[in-house]
Amino acid sequence: MRILLLEDDPEIGTWTVKGLTAAGHVVDWIENGREALLVATTRDYDVLVFDRMTPDLDGLSALKTLRSARITTPLILLTALGAVEDRVEGLEAGADDYLSKPFAMTELLARITALGRRGRAEAAETATRLSHRGLDLDLLSQTCACNGTTVLLNPKEFRLLEVLMRSKGRIQTRAMLLERVWDINFDPSTSVVETHMSRLRNKIEKPFGLEFIKTVRGSGYMFID
Repeated sequence: MRILLLEDDPEIGTWTVKGLTAAGHVVDWIENGREALLVATTRDYDVLVFDRMTPDLDGLSALKTLRSARITTPLILLTALGAVEDRVEGLEAGADDYLSKPFAMTELLARITALGRRGRAEAAETATRLSHRGLDLDLLSQTCACNGTTVLLNPKEFRLLEVLMRSKGRIQTRAMLLERVWDINFDPSTSVVETHMSRLRNKIEKPFGLEFIKTVRGSGYMFID
C-alpha cells in the first residue's frame, strides 16, 4: 500500500519507515504538519499515519481539515498522550484508529492492513465505473461494453452484473442475488436467477469467447479474475 507518514521525531520516523518498507509498503515520510496536509490533499494514499504533535500544524488539526474537505482516506493517529479523553478526541475528529507511543511495529502493520482492506472495500462499494478484463460497466450512464463493443442489457441484467463485479472473487448464492437484485427474501420456486444469468452470459461471454462468471456447484456464482 502507499502510505503517508507524518512524524517529526527522526528516530521514530526512520524506524517506522524501515518497518513499513520491509513489509512491502511504499512510504512518503513528512515531518511538517502543514506540508503533510498539502500532500494528503493532492496525492492518493491507501492509509495515512499521523503523529498528533507535529510542528507548524499538529496532526489532529490536519486530520480535522482533511475530514472537513471530505477526504476520507483511512487515518491512524499516533500519540504519546494516552488519556482516554485524548483518544476520544482523536476518534471524534475523524481518526479511524488510534495508537499510543511506544508501539510495536507488528501492531502498526496489522492496523494498517485492516484499514487498507476496509478502504478498498468501501471504494469498491461506491465506485461508479467497474472494469475488468475489457468488460466495462458505467453506473452513471447505465451502459455496458466488452472490448469496446456496446452490450445491451436490461435493468435486471445490468444490476446482476453490477452485484457480481462488486463482489469479484466471492461467491454470491442464489438467495443473495434474489435479495440484492430482485428484493426477494426467499422464493424456492422461482428460476429468475438462472434465467437472467443465462441471458447475461450469452451477452457478455459467448460473443467474445470470454468467461467472467463461474458457477460454483451447490453454492452459487462468482465473478472471476
